[in-house]
Amino acid sequence: MSHDVHHFAMGMWVFLLSYATAVMGSFVGLSCVRRSLEESRRSGNWWLLMASLSIGGVGIWLMHFIGMMGFSVPGTTIRYELAPTVFSVVLAVVATLVGLRIADVHDVSKHRIPESVRLLIGGLLMGAAVSMMHYSGMYAIRIRGAIEHETGYVIASVIIGVVASTAALALARRTRRLEIRVVAAFVMGCAVVALHYTGMAGVRVTLDPSMPAPEGMTVMSLLFPAFVLGIIVLAVPITALLLASDPEDAVRDAGSGSGRRSRNGRWTATRSPDPTCENSVPDRSRAVKCLSFSASADLHL
Repeated sequence: MSHDVHHFAMGMWVFLLSYATAVMGSFVGLSCVRRSLEESRRSGNWWLLMASLSIGGVGIWLMHFIGMMGFSVPGTTIRYELAPTVFSVVLAVVATLVGLRIADVHDVSKHRIPESVRLLIGGLLMGAAVSMMHYSGMYAIRIRGAIEHETGYVIASVIIGVVASTAALALARRTRRLEIRVVAAFVMGCAVVALHYTGMAGVRVTLDPSMPAPEGMTVMSLLFPAFVLGIIVLAVPITALLLASDPEDAVRDAGSGSGRRSRNGRWTATRSPDPTCENSVPDRSRAVKCLSFSASADLHL
C-alpha cells in the first residue's frame, strides 16, 4: 500500500529557491555560450565547459537537491547514498556539455548537417541524460521501505527533459541580447522545475517497519558542500564574463581613430584602412577582418 509523501514539507520557499537557482544557473550558462560564439575554437571550448557547469551543475543538479529539501515521508527518515549522488551531478554536467558540443558552430565538420537535425540530436541526448540524472539522484534515496515511480510520470518527465534541452540549445544560439538571455533563463528555469516536480509527482512509497533504519547522508549534509561548490562554479564564469572584453567594442575602438597616452608619453591613435570598420561591426567574421587590417600610429605631443 502506497504511503503519503510530502513535496513541500518545508514550505513554498524551497520551491522558489529551487526555481531561482535554475534561472541563475541558466542565465550564467547562456551568457557563457554567447561568449563562446565570439571566441576562437580553443577559447570557445573553455566557455562551453563553464556553460555546462553552470547549467548542468547548478541550474539542473543543484536545483534538484534544493527541491529535495521539501521531500519527506512520514514514518521514516530519509538518507542519501553518496556514490549515486556524485554520479548524478557528473551525468548532468557531461550531458549538458555533449549537447552544447553537438550544436557548436565552431565545428566545421557539423556544418554539413542541418542545424535543426543537430539541435534535435543534441536535445534528445541531453534530455535523456538529464532525466537519468533525476532518477539516479532518486536512486540515491534510502528509506525504511521501497520507492517506485509510475511509468506515465516517468515518460512525461523524459519528454519535458527532451523538449527543455532542445529549447535550451536553440536559445543558446540566439542570446546575444541581454533581454533575450533573461527571458530564456526564466523559460529554462520553468522547464527544469517542471521536469523535477513531474517526476516527483509519480513517486510512490511503501514503508516496511521491519527494515533497519536507513544509513547515509542527510539532504542538508549534501547541500552544504553543494552550495559552496555552486557558488564557486558561478563565481568563476561571472568573473570571466565581467573581465572579458567585447570584440565589437574592440573593433569600434579600432575604427574610431581616438588616441590614448602610452607609457612613454606618446599618444597612440588607432586607425583602420578598411572603410567597413568605420561603423560598429555586428558580425564576428567582419570583426576579425577589421582587426586584422587595423594599424597604430604614434603622435608626438
